[in-house]
Amino acid sequence: MNLLGHEPAWREWRKAMAGERMHHAWLFAGRRGVGKASFAQAAARELVGAAPGESGHHPDIVTLTYGPKDDKEERKRADGKPFELARSIRISQIRAMQARLGTRPTLGERRAIIIDPADDLERNAANALLKSLEEPPRGTYFLLVAHSPARLLPTIRSRCRVLRFPTVSDTEMNGLLGEMAPGADDATRAAAIVAAAGSPGAALEFVELELGKVAQAMHQILERGDPDFHLRGALAGLIGARPDRDRIRAILELARSVVAQRLDATLSDPRPIIDTHGELVRLTGEQPTYNFDAGLLAMEIGTLLAKAATASERADG
Repeated sequence: MNLLGHEPAWREWRKAMAGERMHHAWLFAGRRGVGKASFAQAAARELVGAAPGESGHHPDIVTLTYGPKDDKEERKRADGKPFELARSIRISQIRAMQARLGTRPTLGERRAIIIDPADDLERNAANALLKSLEEPPRGTYFLLVAHSPARLLPTIRSRCRVLRFPTVSDTEMNGLLGEMAPGADDATRAAAIVAAAGSPGAALEFVELELGKVAQAMHQILERGDPDFHLRGALAGLIGARPDRDRIRAILELARSVVAQRLDATLSDPRPIIDTHGELVRLTGEQPTYNFDAGLLAMEIGTLLAKAATASERADG
């Protein structure tokens, strides 16, 4: 089943597959949660000739994503236990993939290498990947999934054909949430749609992580300020003492959406809003590689929102 908004991407992909010389490297670009990874897996299966409806591991599809954080976590994975993920894709993973490229594909003439997300490659890993993109083995195709393509090396971007994945409309999002999250009330769905900014995955994550009250707390700080730190304390409590990486990322993206909603032409001074949004973008960019203390992060987000509260005054009073 195709996800929302994927029809143009499928047309372009299948047109390329039907051509005489298909490009060897593709960059699937778009907001987190619009279904790029799902598309990459499905496209790779078509590429290597997997039977329609076939699922499970395919020997000619190699997927590189976050691995265990260290040897201790690797042992946990080997034992079938929960393990902590690394915050980047490492050069050892690229080297292991490259070692396989010296052999022929197992079942056919094509092999697909999926890197998800490619914008979280370590610098050395990115440089190593570049060598494979410059001299791709015959029959090998690289599918790079990127939420923030600007973080990729320009030399990697230049060797890829870009396939962009658009966001979806609020109407489509509302219908999707009605199907996928029927237990969510109208207020939660409405908040999820605004916070997700056109990303179905982000909207579903918003509902699943129960971020409605977090969004309300952020709006209160941005509207009122927080001179006695009471609202910031409440925000920290809602975020939780030990949020995992996915929750931290979702909260940072939510804060950016909350701030972006305040930016319009009627603000008497938009600079505090613009500066706050810029700082939240910086924090979001650091999130994959930094170990944030949950309490300090909550206070930093709250303080940024409180400083921006002065921009809530409208030019027309």
